[in-house]
Amino acid sequence: MHLVSTIEQLRATITDWRRAGLRIGFVPTMGNLHDGHLELVRRAREQADRVVVSIFVNPLQFDRAADLDAYPRTLEQDCTRLGELAELVFTPTPALMYPNGQQQQTRVSVPGVSEVLEGSLRPGHFDGVSTVVCKLFNLVQPDLACFGEKDYQQLALIRKMTADLNLPVDIVGVPTVRAGDGLALSSRNGYLTAAERALAPELAATMGWLAERMAAGERNLVQLVADGRERLNNAGFRTDGIDIVDAGTLTPLTGDSRAAVILMAAFLGKARLIDNQVVQLG
Repeated sequence: MHLVSTIEQLRATITDWRRAGLRIGFVPTMGNLHDGHLELVRRAREQADRVVVSIFVNPLQFDRAADLDAYPRTLEQDCTRLGELAELVFTPTPALMYPNGQQQQTRVSVPGVSEVLEGSLRPGHFDGVSTVVCKLFNLVQPDLACFGEKDYQQLALIRKMTADLNLPVDIVGVPTVRAGDGLALSSRNGYLTAAERALAPELAATMGWLAERMAAGERNLVQLVADGRERLNNAGFRTDGIDIVDAGTLTPLTGDSRAAVILMAAFLGKARLIDNQVVQLG
């Protein structure tokens, strides 16, 4: 595994691989890797001859400077965890990615999907995501890139951006990796105390409860959301949002919707946990 931090080093390696006719897989991350990230890398490994992992804590997608400063940087541990799963780890700095500063950076904006749900709660967040991913795609030039389905709206955003800009990258969605008790793996789980970690699986349990009711035919979304909020809040969470929308468009359900997605977000202590589940509507 090669650790590179400059564009010149990255492009030299990519050029050699391209000349050899090798298929390149890519997994962009912000580091602090867990088993969910490693599953993305394994999926890329299955479909490509060479795998690149980027580790870059992207300042453009943070709403608050305090959150950016507090984000864990664990590069040595991350490289150990990657082991032989990736051939190259790219670790750019903010100065390298945004040489003219963040305010002067050309941005990629994906209308519609970036403005609803999480986008309405965190203005500018998804512009930061689409901008950095577009830049990384241009640098790495992968044949495929793997993203987790846990970040459902982010995955939809990347798929739309890639299609709209005619980028020659196959976007691979990888199912959410969960702990044995059902909690979706996330870097944010590291903020949980032991007591909070014991409570955390209730987020997925509540989501599954709502999904079962919908699968049984219940369609009163206002009541479903209210019941979900009450159950989470009574369990010790502070519910930030429960949305039930069309799984394909992320817009309100209609009579033509064939699948819904339940999107969950709730605070538990300092950690803001998210999860989602798709429900077939029949």
